Amino acid sequence: MTSNAPLTELSFTVSGRVARPVEQVYEAVADPDQLSRYFTTGGAKGRLEPGGEVTWDFADFPGAFPVTVTEAAPPRRLAIEWDGSATTGEQGTTRTVFEFEPIDAGRRTLVTITETSWQPTPEGAKAAFGNCEGWTGMLTALKAWLEHGINLREGFYR
Repeated sequence: MTSNAPLTELSFTVSGRVARPVEQVYEAVADPDQLSRYFTTGGAKGRLEPGGEVTWDFADFPGAFPVTVTEAAPPRRLAIEWDGSATTGEQGTTRTVFEFEPIDAGRRTLVTITETSWQPTPEGAKAAFGNCEGWTGMLTALKAWLEHGINLREGFYR
C-alpha cells in the first residue's frame, strides 16, 4: 500500500537478538562502565536515567556528545535525545528509543532501536544512514560482548 502523503521525517529501526536475559541486556546499555567496554570507544559517563548528566565519546567522532535521557523504564525501555544534523526537532536533536523484549522464555532478549527526527533531504538521509550504521554496529558489539566477552570495536577506529 502506498501513501500520497508527503514525507515529513526520516526514521529507521534496527533490531537483534542477544542470548541473555532482558535485565542483563538493559544494564549493558544503561550502565556507562559496561557501555564503555563495547560501544563508546572514547568512554561513557553517567547512567542512562532521566536527570543525569550523560556524555558519550567515540574515537571515530572525537569529542564528548551530550545525551539527554527522556525516558527510562527498566528493564524494558530507554529513550534518549542527542544532537544531530538536518533534524526536524526544534532543539536540533534526534530521538532514539531502545526497547528490550524477553523472548524464548526469558533466555534471550530482542533489542529494537528506533531513531527519528531527520529532515527528508539529502543531508538528512546521509545523517540517518550514518546513525543506522552506528546502531547496527552497536547491536553487533553488544551481542559479542554479552555472549562472548569480545570487544569488536577495540582497535577498529584508531
